[in-house]
Amino acid sequence: MPKARCTMSKSRLLAIAGIAGLGVATLAYAASASKYGLGTAATPQQIAGWNIDVRPDGQGLPPGQGSVAQGEKVFDANCAMCHGTFGDSNKYMVLAGGVGSLKTAAPLSTVGSRLNYATTLFDYINRAMPFPHSKSLTADEVYAAAAYVLNLSDIVPGNFVANRETLPKVKMPNRDGFYEFPGLMHVHGKSDTHNTTCMHDCAKEVKITGSIPEGFVASMYGDIRDNFRGLASMNEAAPPADEATAHAAAAPTPRALTEQFGCAACHGIDQKIVGPAFHSVAAKYKGDAGAEQRLFKKVRAGGSGVWGSIPMPPQAGPSDAELTAIIQWVLAGSPEK
Repeated sequence: MPKARCTMSKSRLLAIAGIAGLGVATLAYAASASKYGLGTAATPQQIAGWNIDVRPDGQGLPPGQGSVAQGEKVFDANCAMCHGTFGDSNKYMVLAGGVGSLKTAAPLSTVGSRLNYATTLFDYINRAMPFPHSKSLTADEVYAAAAYVLNLSDIVPGNFVANRETLPKVKMPNRDGFYEFPGLMHVHGKSDTHNTTCMHDCAKEVKITGSIPEGFVASMYGDIRDNFRGLASMNEAAPPADEATAHAAAAPTPRALTEQFGCAACHGIDQKIVGPAFHSVAAKYKGDAGAEQRLFKKVRAGGSGVWGSIPMPPQAGPSDAELTAIIQWVLAGSPEK
């Protein structure tokens, strides 16, 4: 059988071939353009560093363990300054007690009364505590702190050891106290954003009635990078070698010590936060030869009444030399250098 002869002209064949080639090139360009050519693919190690959430069944808990006895030491050094030695600080920071109180006339929101899973306690401490140096505790220290806090409300016994096996098995008193909110907990739940109670008599002008004192963030956090360095969960795993060496060689300044031991969380240099401003303390004790010794004892022991009713917890963290340096710096007017 004779072969069929193509009757298309050579120029037309070339035109079709060119269009086909253009189509392939366009598809290739579209595929590459969708990636934008920016950034790099995250490595499994980088993803793991950010993937730190812990679920009710314990999924996400890291290796490690900590006992109630170990947790008491971790708590005293890192948590008691705000929460009190036994988790019984003033009501907006209280951790212990209150079990079964949420349905009473005097509800007290605490770890024992509110949380429905013990793993939530680990997750929160791990990502947010201690203030203001979050993520600075090891997994063992977080387990220990969680065990101690649970023991404060008699949820676990004194010989309890928290780890990835035991913590999910802890039955919290409020395990069955939560219920699903239909508008938020289901994919097909009905939204409540059109609730008529919040669609009438809306304020036309918003009046700001309070604000964070000027310098609050700087005095509390300092250089925020220093709070998170050396931690696998952050983008910057460690400071540059030369900067790390300089950091290690230089003794911390008194101001740095106030940040390290949490003083700056409650005291601004020239602004009252929870406690008085450092400048106010210096003015009160100006010319008082015995002020340094009295303040040393007062800070160590804690107390209230001089500057208001909110108590300052005992400060066991700084060494004698460090606490002396802090007090001398405050009484000198908190100089920059």
